[in-house]
Amino acid sequence: MTADQANPAAGTDRADPVVRTPYGAVRGRYEHGIAVFRGIPYAAPPFGPRRFRPPEPPEPWYGVRDAGAFGPTAPKPPYSEAFAQYLSDPEIPGDDCLNINVWTPDPGHGARLPVLVWLHGGALTRGSSAVPVYNGATFARDGVVCVSVNYRLGVEGYGLFPDAPPNPGLRDQLAALCWVHDAIAAFGGDPDRITLCGQSAGAISAGVLLAAPHTRGLIRRAVLQSGPPEVSERDKVRRMVRRMATRLKIPATAAAFAAVDRDLLLRAQAEAGRLSSPVLGGPQFGIVVDGDLVPRDPLKALIDGDAAPGVELLLGWTRDEYRLWLVPGGLLERVDRLGPVALAGAMARCHAGHEVPRGYRTLHPDAGTAEIVGQMVTDHLLRVPLHRLADARPGTSYLYEFAWPSRLPGLGACHALELGFVFDSGDIPESKKLAGEGAPQELCDAMHGAWVRFATTGNPGWQAWDASHPVRIFGDGEPHIAYGPRDAACTLWQTSPTTPSPDPADDIRAPGAELAAAVRRLRRSAGSRRR
Repeated sequence: MTADQANPAAGTDRADPVVRTPYGAVRGRYEHGIAVFRGIPYAAPPFGPRRFRPPEPPEPWYGVRDAGAFGPTAPKPPYSEAFAQYLSDPEIPGDDCLNINVWTPDPGHGARLPVLVWLHGGALTRGSSAVPVYNGATFARDGVVCVSVNYRLGVEGYGLFPDAPPNPGLRDQLAALCWVHDAIAAFGGDPDRITLCGQSAGAISAGVLLAAPHTRGLIRRAVLQSGPPEVSERDKVRRMVRRMATRLKIPATAAAFAAVDRDLLLRAQAEAGRLSSPVLGGPQFGIVVDGDLVPRDPLKALIDGDAAPGVELLLGWTRDEYRLWLVPGGLLERVDRLGPVALAGAMARCHAGHEVPRGYRTLHPDAGTAEIVGQMVTDHLLRVPLHRLADARPGTSYLYEFAWPSRLPGLGACHALELGFVFDSGDIPESKKLAGEGAPQELCDAMHGAWVRFATTGNPGWQAWDASHPVRIFGDGEPHIAYGPRDAACTLWQTSPTTPSPDPADDIRAPGAELAAAVRRLRRSAGSRRR
């Protein structure tokens, strides 16, 4: 049920809500009984002398600032036609892109409601808090103050330069989290009950922030959906910056990039990233160890137990994550045709020995090459790290798998499909782009309800992780518990080599000219569909 369906006339004759933030007062709107505040700046516009620098506080304002509309989104290239048919990504122009939105059922001190802070996904290059699927009204309807965040993307947020601090986009997220901690009581929230959550790149960011010493005491709980705490190799990020610099014919420095027209920079970024993907690898923007905000590998810090003590975790993935990465670009059929060469590419991508694909063949005897490659990459990137994290934090970790298949051909239970269920927004057109018609409301109720319970109590409604490895399955039929449904696949990685091997299409030292050429052909094929 959506917020529009629940009490549709409530609040229509009430005066607009006004709340005072640390930098000035804001006026929101009552929408169907929920107080909504959009586009509130938590930091100054990150342009001009602030470009590629850490976020700075916004200028305080006098009077009451209108917060009735979403604020500007961070600069980003649009999705290609192939992906835009499935994913919505509104673009709102303007410099003041470091802003947040708040949905609350009870603005004002004293309510002390649980708070959910949402970091959107999009590979750190796309996405925003204005995506209609992320409507926080349903959480507010159910007693949770919902906050969604915009942060810098792409080279502006995650470029690595010799003359600028790394990770400005992650620092934006930290600044937003600090703003929430300082301001949310005035919106009816409890600063001691903040659940930080995200999906995909947003989940990776949430996990990195969870492990950061700077956030200790700011986060009570965390939800990581389809993304583990991880950092990128610095050289991969540098290669992305160098590719852009070569196309722009400028030095690979923040000073040189800051002098480039913003639209030209976005075009160069889109072209430089055209041949990279989660399945095929390649240079990419990502969070890096910086010795400050990210002093060490975040997954190791959380597994060792010295980071985020006592924080409860809700960890999840979808059954067929890889299908969103392969189906829109037409790569599924191409990977199947390449057969053993594609498997060799996946082994290089995942730093896996020959026993891993052999094990997957045994587990999935009827699967084609694309499914084997997709499940290998999904386990390597998502499920194995989340299993390791849960193993290190039993009793306070809860795991789930989203297994309901999209009604659209070929997508299955793909990456991002679950979001319309998490936000109970499955009946809007933007959710139907990925799910198709007929998303079951009872599954929306179950998935959304689990997140609400977790944000409220720390328990989503099923058994915590222990030696029996319980995983809640959200699929067709009643949600149920399966014990160790991914254990056999995860076990294959325990004896596989973990030393990173060269990317076969980016390192001329990599053995196997046929493999390198095949991976390049696949990337070019996918890239031509991203334009």
